[in-house]
Amino acid sequence: MADNMSGAITKFRLALIQLKVSPLKASNHSKVRTLVKEATVKGAKIVALPECFNSPYGTNYFPEYAEKIPGESTQVLSEIAKENRIYLIGGSIPEEDGGKFYNACTVFAPDGSMLLKYRKIHLFDIDVPGKIHFQESETLSPGNSLCTFDTPYCKTGIGICYDLRFPELAQIYTQQGCQLLVYPGAFNMTTGPAHWELLQRARAVDNQIYVAGVSPAQNEKNSYVAWGHSTIVNP
Repeated sequence: MADNMSGAITKFRLALIQLKVSPLKASNHSKVRTLVKEATVKGAKIVALPECFNSPYGTNYFPEYAEKIPGESTQVLSEIAKENRIYLIGGSIPEEDGGKFYNACTVFAPDGSMLLKYRKIHLFDIDVPGKIHFQESETLSPGNSLCTFDTPYCKTGIGICYDLRFPELAQIYTQQGCQLLVYPGAFNMTTGPAHWELLQRARAVDNQIYVAGVSPAQNEKNSYVAWGHSTIVNP
């Protein structure tokens, strides 16, 4: 990643981990440790994981895999960030809090401390006849706050998947001084080919910022098949 038009971003390497998610949480944790280490060896200073990196994606899975934050998965993320001395954008996990479930992204500093917790604001409710029907709101509650974090390289804002469709979110983040937006996401085989790259390019060019979308890998064995095609777009 090089300087943007304002010159406010320092050159650094960003890695997107396009993980093939398994039903075994411990296996996903292990894969992430290995892949983040590989990215760090190649010079990555900020590493981002995909949406629902620790569990299959689906309304029936959210309650089954949900954790408190801090909890098991965020402890693993903290350890990985500290071991590799990187900023780690922890994709997202299903979070349980007060009997409600959220799709939550945590970010960790190189010392292992948690910098933020972002809860997906715009829930993915879609019905394309003959293609896909999915209602996140059947299980999840929405978040209500924006989250940014500073690094020596740039200021970064976080969204999750469907949040990418809302230009106002990106505009507010840009007004707050963000030069990079990262969206862990799992667009599907219907919406992915149509809009995944298009929306990232739109958010980037509208706001003259860098935009990254990081997806789970395509896995035809899953009930919900992610499009993959993790992407970084410049201004």
